[in-house]
Amino acid sequence: MKTNLPKKIIVLSLLFFQNIFFGQTINLGTASNFVLFSSVGAVTNTGISHVTGNVGTNSGSSTGFGNVNGVMNDSNGVTGQCAADLNNAYGQLQNAIPTFFPSSLLGNGQVLLPGIYAISEAATLNSQLILNAQGNQNAVWIFQIDGAFASAANAEVVMLNGAQACNVFWKTEGLVSLSSGTIMKGTIVANNAAININTGVMLEGRALTTTGALTVDGVVAKTPIGCGSPTLNGPVAPALNSTACYVLFSSNGAVTNSGVTMATGDIGTNVGLTTGYNSLNVIGTIHPIPDTSTAQAASDLIGVYTYLNLLPYDIQLLYPAQFGNNLVLTPHTYLLNAATVFNGNLYLNAEGNADAVFIIQINGALSTSTYANVILTNGAQAKNVYWKVDGAVLINDYSEIKGTLVANAGAVDITTGVVLNGRAFTTTGALSTTAITAQMTVGCGTFGTNAFNTNDKATVYPNPFENTINVTITDWNTLENLNIQLYDTSGRLMKKVAILAPTTSFSIDSLTSGFYMYTISSNDKIIQTGKLISK
Repeated sequence: MKTNLPKKIIVLSLLFFQNIFFGQTINLGTASNFVLFSSVGAVTNTGISHVTGNVGTNSGSSTGFGNVNGVMNDSNGVTGQCAADLNNAYGQLQNAIPTFFPSSLLGNGQVLLPGIYAISEAATLNSQLILNAQGNQNAVWIFQIDGAFASAANAEVVMLNGAQACNVFWKTEGLVSLSSGTIMKGTIVANNAAININTGVMLEGRALTTTGALTVDGVVAKTPIGCGSPTLNGPVAPALNSTACYVLFSSNGAVTNSGVTMATGDIGTNVGLTTGYNSLNVIGTIHPIPDTSTAQAASDLIGVYTYLNLLPYDIQLLYPAQFGNNLVLTPHTYLLNAATVFNGNLYLNAEGNADAVFIIQINGALSTSTYANVILTNGAQAKNVYWKVDGAVLINDYSEIKGTLVANAGAVDITTGVVLNGRAFTTTGALSTTAITAQMTVGCGTFGTNAFNTNDKATVYPNPFENTINVTITDWNTLENLNIQLYDTSGRLMKKVAILAPTTSFSIDSLTSGFYMYTISSNDKIIQTGKLISK
């Protein structure tokens, strides 16, 4: 009996520690806010990397990064605390009692259950490593690697059955090198060693080192969500009051249009004239001259601008001239402290919170490239996006902008083929549009929540199209005298077809490739507008 007692104690001890680390994750402290960090060493980027989370070093500098969805910190009180918390987290990982002892080659379809895995030498990740939580979202994996750690090109950590990247930890005692195309999950803590993350790597987790340089090159890296991380709600949205009923408005300046502009919402100015808009193409009121409605909107717009302007920012985007370029933002108040140029795509990621608010403060003018595009992901909604611009605004051809745009003391010019899902306002300056589609978001109590939700009467397809367009009317029995009109971007009518059946097809074989706008009317009243692309 005496000879068996120690073995039983060992078994019970292993089970005890195993249960602790299955249900209790490592405490990272303030290091959890960093996606890339070195306690001692430079943090360097080359290429265009998309980073969500703080970046910094406590001894050295962070260089080469463009706009980061986080705060850059070098050698300050924040990094000092992070270095201390990282050292504590390293101690927790180092002292965890291992329960499994795999070979140094991980992956190749290998499936691992939660636990503490010790490898007494350098380790390599190849092909797929599958972490199976078996339905337990609190399951934890700790990898203790007593040497370097490298991944082969296109290696991948796969999370299965509730596994979360926030519960995966990699502790190494040597160089970490993630090869191109690796999809990595979990927090990497390198002790006294550099970390190299190569082109095309996707990291959901963190890369942290106690001492050593950290280099990245054209990567996507983001801190993981879950494990008690806060839900991002963003700031409180401004009260739009009467401006909510306008889609295009200037407090002081002419509002003009050329070409065929389709708009949902009121259009007007409180000083000057509103011209060029066809009432058949506007669902809402066109205010040709100032009136009591425009006076109230001008007064309320001051309040909207003041609120957006004075709101404290969470994150400063340091390179306004590089805005866009596939940048991913989460619900926060962002500051760009100079004239801003928006190129390519901007992703707004609500992280599953449909009520999350995004506010972008621009202390200068705003201009976009052609085809600039705001893309809403993971529940983000245009009604919760706000832009404050101190200066002129130029939205270039065929861009797609989401949110309420408030310019202060600057003209607003929205050019051919732009799609605006929101509003465009200016406190002082002319506002001009050229053959755009503008759909205000909900919020106008006068018209009710769904009054301007017109794009549900018909389905127009395919889009893009070649020679044939199909129109299917959603509620055929309640609409009469239907037709569809197709316009080019200069406003020239290209085709008008009567809709005589629930589904109507018509041929178009003379159009050049490009963008076209359509309207669907019932009894000479527009019930739907949209944009089509000809191949």
